[in-house]
Amino acid sequence: MGLDHVSFVEVRLHDTREAALSEFNAAVARVPEIEQAHLIAGNFDYLIKVRTQNMADYRRVLAEQISTLPHVSSTSTYVAMQAVKENMAADVI
Repeated sequence: MGLDHVSFVEVRLHDTREAALSEFNAAVARVPEIEQAHLIAGNFDYLIKVRTQNMADYRRVLAEQISTLPHVSSTSTYVAMQAVKENMAADVI
């Protein structure tokens, strides 16, 4: 079975000092299901893209990996129903 289940997760941290951000970043890099992670200026701190086999697998990753990352205070998940466009990088001339 492929990794067809894509979720986007808003992550809020209870500490956003530089040391806490660095600790969070290092921990995120060790979670293979996290495909992308972006520090965001807005109502939450990070937006992460998670790719799993199915909803049950995502629930496991959320409970055992994402929710236990350093300094996480809350998360909100959005499940992608269909990828309309996915590019790794655009050619810029």
